Amino acid sequence: MNFSHEFDEQRFFEIWTAVRIERPVNFSLFTFGDQKLPYFLVCGATERGSTVSIRKGEVQITRPMIITPDRMEPEFRNFFEEQEEADLAAFLLSRTAGFSNLKFANTSGPERIVSDSIEEAVAKLNRQLDDEEEEHVAILSAPPNMGGIAIMKYAAERVWESAPSNIQELKERGFLN
Repeated sequence: MNFSHEFDEQRFFEIWTAVRIERPVNFSLFTFGDQKLPYFLVCGATERGSTVSIRKGEVQITRPMIITPDRMEPEFRNFFEEQEEADLAAFLLSRTAGFSNLKFANTSGPERIVSDSIEEAVAKLNRQLDDEEEEHVAILSAPPNMGGIAIMKYAAERVWESAPSNIQELKERGFLN
């Protein structure tokens, strides 16, 4: 994929809003150590009239054990099925997000095809998770071939939302003056 060096804000907005966190989780990531973020990913049909797919997975976020230079890039393992999607993610991150050298590893199970619409699949998953009283599993949705971007957005948002409490904990432990 050929990306120009100019940032296309409209294209970024279209991509970022095309993938959705349908059922967010409301807990902070640990300041130290690894954290697992389980999710269900609902992807749109690749052809008009075909069914959507659901995949269960988990992102593991590993915090760096030592302070790393700001120029270190995050590592995303097993997020993208196609190089074009990985290139798009790298393009977006290089222009919009500043992460330290966090490592993100994604594992997911096989796809299940269960519904004709994303909305119906999300509603079924929401009922299932409500019945199980499960509060730590997110539901994500994405157009075809953008599942990796949805998973990346979910992981990035968990890091961003956890940053204030993580910084407070570092201050309380004397790591920041």
